Amino acid sequence: EIYVQRYYFERVIRHANRHLNEMTGDTLQLCLQEPEESKGTYSGLDLSILDRATGKERNVATLSGGESFMASMSLALGLSDLVSNEISNVDLGILFIDEGFGTLDEDSLQQVLGVLNELTEQSGKLVNVISHRPELREAIRNQIRVKKTDRGSEITMQYR
Repeated sequence: EIYVQRYYFERVIRHANRHLNEMTGDTLQLCLQEPEESKGTYSGLDLSILDRATGKERNVATLSGGESFMASMSLALGLSDLVSNEISNVDLGILFIDEGFGTLDEDSLQQVLGVLNELTEQSGKLVNVISHRPELREAIRNQIRVKKTDRGSEITMQYR
């Protein structure tokens, strides 16, 4: 069971690293750790991160909030790529990203937005971002805005 999970997880990570490299300027890479048997449990699905700035591998728990967001988004995109391109030939045409952008500094935000724009242009995927950051309001052309009012929520559409 773990062998099969590891086989597919390795493929997800391979796809994810393409996206992570774009987002981080080729400084971070996800790595699947070698399986260990400890305390009577056997995993084999643990991740670490290769930090090319230091040349060292480190635990994913040491990632900053922005790095963690980019790694998570890369894994989601990698899974989408694997399912769409290799396993089922089913196009997962819609991707939802809920928050997390608040953890990104300005440079990281621009890199992530660049990857998302490229993704929509190259693959035709519809990327939906849920966020409160003003920078995203400026960067995303078509928007559905939800505003809280005394009478409930008010929805407006914006097309640019």
